[in-house]
Amino acid sequence: MTARPSVSFACMNTLTVKIPPSLDEALAQASARTHINKSELVRRALDLYLRQRDVEQPFVSALDQAGDLAGCFAGGPRDLSSNPEHLAGFGRI
Repeated sequence: MTARPSVSFACMNTLTVKIPPSLDEALAQASARTHINKSELVRRALDLYLRQRDVEQPFVSALDQAGDLAGCFAGGPRDLSSNPEHLAGFGRI
């Protein structure tokens, strides 16, 4: 991780959050392992999360994501996706 500029604690705001016990335990373990207090770990995690969200992500369509699956079904009726007759009884047990 890159070095962070030192920040005076006098200019910090206080934020109170509620977290589940399991997350608190994981945070305590990370704090003990890294010798970084929990507040600093939360600041770093929040900073990283917000910076990653700010990076503009290109739009990827469902077809782009699953394009290798489109049209891979061999056989069957050619109008499977458009003919409602093929859905007769669909979803019934």
